Amino acid sequence: MTSEIKPLPFRGAAKYVLDEELARIVNISMALEMPLLLKGEPGTGKTMLAHAIAESLKMPLIVLNVKSSMKLVDALYQYDTLTRLNDSRFGDSKRDVSNIEEYIRMGRIGQAFVSEVRTVLLIDEIDKADTDFQDDMLDVLDQMQFDIIEIDKTMAARHRPVIVITSNAKKDLSDPFLGRCNFHHIAFPDTDMMRRIIGVHFPDLSKDLADACLAVFYRLREFRGIEKKPATRELLNWIRALRADPDFNARTLSSGTVPYLGVLFKKSGDLSLAAQQACRGR
Repeated sequence: MTSEIKPLPFRGAAKYVLDEELARIVNISMALEMPLLLKGEPGTGKTMLAHAIAESLKMPLIVLNVKSSMKLVDALYQYDTLTRLNDSRFGDSKRDVSNIEEYIRMGRIGQAFVSEVRTVLLIDEIDKADTDFQDDMLDVLDQMQFDIIEIDKTMAARHRPVIVITSNAKKDLSDPFLGRCNFHHIAFPDTDMMRRIIGVHFPDLSKDLADACLAVFYRLREFRGIEKKPATRELLNWIRALRADPDFNARTLSSGTVPYLGVLFKKSGDLSLAAQQACRGR
């Protein structure tokens, strides 16, 4: 593995508002070359942090979206047996059918290992995977190599990626897994932090409208029975919808009317409950 040039400290990105504690844990994880595990409810910016690190440090971003049915080998590489079979049957390919290596395709972790430059590797929603996947994956990331059994070859990482792992805390992670990561819990932004986030995305938004939107947004998050509360992404999209409506007037929010509830609530049951409770709150 190539010796690494230490990256510059991460201080945030153009569209990512960073608090001091989070900046410290990102930088110490890079210095110690340890994966950074981020927990928090959906919409707290866990995934966007990896994008921000890649943007700030000018590194390519590789994203592994974990699925419940995923096997570790799928994240490392795939052996395309079907294409090889078809090439063998029809004989119209430029590939050498006898050379299995031509039918090996790198998975997301494999891509990070063979990259010519250092990358940011985002392993998104690790809590969807089973315990064996989690622990075996960290073995690979510790060793920075894996075996391709079909060609009896060991793939060693050219560069150690900056590793960010996210969890929505829907399922407990194993103790060995937790022990091999640095950990940070990203709390849902309070009103002051959210006002800063809005300011980054909408620098020309009036203070009165920002305050009105925030008051309505946090009130909606307190509605009873909501399965998926609106998060930062929904708030920003809602503000975009309000600004795009030529007939919208900020006084509408003061009257208790909440336009475009469907931008904030994405489940039909949540939307129905929110509409009922919003009407009662007028």
